[in-house]
Amino acid sequence: MKEYPLPHHRLAAYGVALEFLGAVKEARIIDRKLKDEALRAAKGACLNIAEGAGRETRADKARAYVIARGEVVEACAAVEIAVAGGEARASSLPRVLALGRRLVAMLNGLTR
Repeated sequence: MKEYPLPHHRLAAYGVALEFLGAVKEARIIDRKLKDEALRAAKGACLNIAEGAGRETRADKARAYVIARGEVVEACAAVEIAVAGGEARASSLPRVLALGRRLVAMLNGLTR
């Protein structure tokens, strides 16, 4: 029996979102509330990308991708705030921001 990929598995943005989630986690945010916010936002980006891929209309897809973009920006900001407060690994910030910029660019393309 042949297995078919789910719609989100065909999107490069989903793979980058998973990588982004790993980078946010590797920042090792100490503050519990900020850590929760960052991880929820990064997970939300993954989930909204998957949701958008499964939608039928352009408008429905775009709505999910716009929400995912906001989640990426929120997660980046949470890591930046944690680093600024001395509550996360500063060495993790460049990777988080690089993946965040890449993902935002990809999501901008998907919303057009």
